[in-house]
Amino acid sequence: MQSLDIYWNPILETMPVEKLRELQLVKFKRILKWAYDRSKLYRNLYDAAGLTPEDVKTWDDIRKVPMIDKENYRKAQYKEPWPYGDSLCVPLEEVTVYHQTSGTTGQPVFQPDTWQDWEWWAETWSYILWAMGFRNTDRVFLPFGYNVFIAYWAGHYAAEKINCEVVSGALLNTEERVLKMKDLRATAFMATPTYVLGMADACRKLGMDPRDLGIKKILCAGEPGASVPTTKKRMEEAWGCNVYDHIGATEMGGWGYECTYKPGGLHVNEGFFLVELLDMETGEPIEEPNKLGKVVITAFDRMAQPCVRCDSKDVAMWSENYCACGRTHRVLKGGIQGRIDHITKVKGVLFSPVSVEEAVRSMNQLGNEYELIVKKDGEIDKIILKYELAPGFEGQEKEVEADLAKILRIKTNLNFAYESHPYGSLPRYQVKAKRFRDLRK
Repeated sequence: MQSLDIYWNPILETMPVEKLRELQLVKFKRILKWAYDRSKLYRNLYDAAGLTPEDVKTWDDIRKVPMIDKENYRKAQYKEPWPYGDSLCVPLEEVTVYHQTSGTTGQPVFQPDTWQDWEWWAETWSYILWAMGFRNTDRVFLPFGYNVFIAYWAGHYAAEKINCEVVSGALLNTEERVLKMKDLRATAFMATPTYVLGMADACRKLGMDPRDLGIKKILCAGEPGASVPTTKKRMEEAWGCNVYDHIGATEMGGWGYECTYKPGGLHVNEGFFLVELLDMETGEPIEEPNKLGKVVITAFDRMAQPCVRCDSKDVAMWSENYCACGRTHRVLKGGIQGRIDHITKVKGVLFSPVSVEEAVRSMNQLGNEYELIVKKDGEIDKIILKYELAPGFEGQEKEVEADLAKILRIKTNLNFAYESHPYGSLPRYQVKAKRFRDLRK
């Protein structure tokens, strides 16, 4: 029996599975009716499908409900009540918080939240931080630029909610941020995996060992890297502490997280979200472990702009095991495995860029940055990997490329072309890295 101290909400996190499923069905039916009654976006979608909230009575009936994605939000917005349009479910004067998506996949989606919604955001993130061992003894540094993008806004408020001391590094550059972390003796911070590694490089350029800063834990989001074993290893070795992964989205919320028991994947926060895995070809639900499916999310308690069966475009698989921490919430094995819009066929082979990240980060001779480009060479697909040699390995391109070729052949069943670039010359990112380009499209 685990100590209850490891849970933010012991009742909800250890609820028997059958009771949890009953609760999820009740909450799903509630948000479905709310969206149908108050949102033109959802009402039009459901009327076109001939569905009413009363048609959903059982767990299996959930599959009848049409899915949405970002494009639905985009088409519904940019109209009155400005700018949320047909997606808004509350009077405009009840909206107290504005954010938007990063726009990396197209026109940004606007996200309105009421004060109740924003409290919900902070509560869901409190589960995340508590599970990762954040406590009131932590001084948490947030090295990101606070703006309209959601980024770590919710992490900031949740850290305050659980009584951490929070320090914003918004207007500082990378070198200034690591110096401030050192001066204040910060014990934790939150960043993308790319930026975690970039901050470690900045420390070294300043003549400091990142491990000497005294960081005890790091929360990652925005990229799948913290669930990629080789990337996680690089980060943990660089900083000498535990690194934990988290998954969420502006329009969905923070729905998945890793706990201190490191279950080999991400817990689904099932008291607040319904997470479905659907076969990418048939759309049928996947319940068995170790089978990849697309991730569809319902946020039960977000009211201003509901998220009901939203196709996240992420790909994941269920684990065959529950976590040793005692939480009864399911685990996504290995976290997010990639995105549907990044998984593509190259030379007839199904290819995910995440497999390349795992290979690159497994080799000490390589730096942290790389780029992938797929293009046509006549009628033949060509995939190019641009990489940087780590300092001290200059002149070893042939040996490195031979080793890379062996690893990538096993992982992807593909042959790559390689381009070596000077260390520090490839783009560096503070938020979401953009390392994959498919020029065939």
